[in-house]
Amino acid sequence: MTDSKIQQQVRLTLPAQADYVDLVRLTLYGIASKIGFCYEEIEDMKVAVSEACNNAVLYAYNQDGGMVDIVFDIGSNELGLTIRDEGSSFRAEQETQELLGWHDKSIDEVEAGGLGFYLMQALMDEVEVVSIEGRGTEVRMKKRIQQFSEELR
Repeated sequence: MTDSKIQQQVRLTLPAQADYVDLVRLTLYGIASKIGFCYEEIEDMKVAVSEACNNAVLYAYNQDGGMVDIVFDIGSNELGLTIRDEGSSFRAEQETQELLGWHDKSIDEVEAGGLGFYLMQALMDEVEVVSIEGRGTEVRMKKRIQQFSEELR
């Protein structure tokens, strides 16, 4: 992931329960609006962060509880998101590499449970997944504000 100057950081530590994913989405909306993201970019980020949080809720702790850390790294024209759990790990490199071949498949051929990483990669500018056995999984994503030319030629 590329590094840029982080101006502020907001941290949430929440129970790994589906009820709290909405709180993450609301926090994201407030921060992204303040930075200047447009509605469509915010909606894309909300889908991506929901997928990452839902993975932690559903798979990291096998419904046994646990906590999820969410970090918002606020830059002048970008937002970094880190979703971290300390639950069960998975083969992140293999799982995310398999996504590269999905462009040649129909939606019927895609296995349930893997579409979330595909969505994250499609909706964010950068996505990195690190999973270490016994230490959990960390999903790092970044979205930059799209600069549109106001000139019409």
